[in-house]
Amino acid sequence: MPPPIRVAVLTVSDLGAAGARDDVSGDALVAWASERGFEVAAREIVPDESDRIAGVLCRWADDGVADLIVTTGGTGLGPRDVTPEATRAVLEREAPGIVEAVRARGHQSFPRSVLSRAVAGTRAAALIVNLPGSLGGVKDGIAVLDPLMEHVAQLVRGERTDHG
Repeated sequence: MPPPIRVAVLTVSDLGAAGARDDVSGDALVAWASERGFEVAAREIVPDESDRIAGVLCRWADDGVADLIVTTGGTGLGPRDVTPEATRAVLEREAPGIVEAVRARGHQSFPRSVLSRAVAGTRAAALIVNLPGSLGGVKDGIAVLDPLMEHVAQLVRGERTDHG
């Protein structure tokens, strides 16, 4: 039996990091991972600061903490929304189809979802995916990620997959 899929959740929020806002989107990601039987390997909240975001992503990926690292927050058009830039700076390879699918799914019920600048890709043996900070955006992200997770884990772990 393969080891459980390990998920790490990084919430990017000035207010959340200051303790002035509940981490509802992070809670939703942890609940999803737990319900699926995944191991929640790490969870942290950082302010909207590129160096802090990039530092956590590098540490988790390079230390092999998780197969999937999901960020929530900081993907919009606001001046403090720097999660995509911080993520792109640490990625080794981008996987644009993932966030394209999240935006497309969200657009069906919430047209403003296309304003998300989220990115996704790999670093070391981890897939990193940015999701919006809204609960709806996280639910759209979960719906896209859920059917991919076993295959993603096989790929990032270098395991044999069903496509040879």
